[in-house]
Amino acid sequence: MKENKLPGKILIIDDDKALCELLEEDLGRRGHSVYPALNVVAAREILQQQEIDLVLTDLNMPGISGIDFCAELQRNRPDLPVVIMTAFGSLETAIAALRAGAYDFVTKPVDLDLLSISLSRALQYRQLQGKVRLLRNQVRRQRSDDGMLGESPVFQEIKQQITRIANLDTSVLISGESGTGKELVARALHHQSQRCDEPFIAINCAALPENLLESELFGHIRGAFTDARENRKGLFVEASGGTLLLDEIAELPLTLQPKLLRVLEDHKVRPLGGSKEIDCDVRVLASSHQDLAAVVAAGQFRSDLFYRLNVIELELPPLRERGNDVLLLALKFIQQLSQRFNKSVTGLAQPAAARLLAYHWPGNVRELRNVIERAIALTSHDQLIVEDFPNQIRQPENEAVLPTGLVETGHILPLEEIERRYIRQILNQLNDNRTLAARLLGVDRKTLYRKLKDS
Repeated sequence: MKENKLPGKILIIDDDKALCELLEEDLGRRGHSVYPALNVVAAREILQQQEIDLVLTDLNMPGISGIDFCAELQRNRPDLPVVIMTAFGSLETAIAALRAGAYDFVTKPVDLDLLSISLSRALQYRQLQGKVRLLRNQVRRQRSDDGMLGESPVFQEIKQQITRIANLDTSVLISGESGTGKELVARALHHQSQRCDEPFIAINCAALPENLLESELFGHIRGAFTDARENRKGLFVEASGGTLLLDEIAELPLTLQPKLLRVLEDHKVRPLGGSKEIDCDVRVLASSHQDLAAVVAAGQFRSDLFYRLNVIELELPPLRERGNDVLLLALKFIQQLSQRFNKSVTGLAQPAAARLLAYHWPGNVRELRNVIERAIALTSHDQLIVEDFPNQIRQPENEAVLPTGLVETGHILPLEEIERRYIRQILNQLNDNRTLAARLLGVDRKTLYRKLKDS
């Protein structure tokens, strides 16, 4: 058999010192870095100090068996392959090792060439797993970035916070005005977490009456109430392994709050009419457009539940505080909705862009999308103009539509000069963001740079 040489850092655990020295010498000659340990205690210390690629352990050792240590590593370091050695090469032992999560199983006396092949395969497996994790993380980022568009410092900070806390598996309270994208942030937290392959379920606590909300969240058994004709799991059980978003949590009835608190603390749920509790492994996120602390102070929300939900808070900025993100989002919506309506709208006229920047957006991103959707549906131009927008955005109309001074005393300015001043005005409004300016003008960046250079 041909050995595929892939060097790695190998931890050897065996109470036979002579065997450890033999393996260390042989594997060192084959290009590996070897870390010998005579017991599990020493092995744990090495794992804390070194980034080990593979563990080679004896089966029978004093204190803890190789199989038990393999199971421990599987819980704490599932990415670390383990090969188990034993002088007792029975089928039952091999099955026990594989069930504990071992990558392979070799018998003593050890054939060094066969062992090297097994270790090389295990190292290849680890390398492949690393590539899979990298690709999976890239997919997570792409999925979580869907709709998370923004270059403003305040929004970039939100995205950085999401990355930092996504895998903490703790409760997060997402606050912000209506339309700021609270559910979008919740989905980003889910997609960047280790729960990303499991369900993401969202429920609006203000959308259902109390009796239906209780059944929806916690489930019920048949006959629990008049219309309960069959058993229902409830969202906590349906979302088990994944993430549950409790939207508008401030609207959760006071009578249901103790039951929610108990589920969060015990990770068990009891359906309506049931006598047994059901385990539910779910990460709970909550969101609200209200100041939940003020709702607690008003006696409408339990303080203990508030602290349980508000382990970490993400406060989303309103759109009016995000600067040029308004235009980035508008361009994205134009692209999406133009395809939907089968129209060839390519961007925004400069005066229209100025009006979007000047408007205060009380409905935030949701209102912006609605405005763009209405404008594309009604426009007859290839770029959206001010007249395509509703009255509240068109007013006030005291801003210049074109750069001032296009006509000077005694003569008309050349077209190239008008174009140069027009570009300069747009760059001033966009804080010299040339990439965004090029998109708004419908030209590529090279063309924009050439026009600026020629001027």
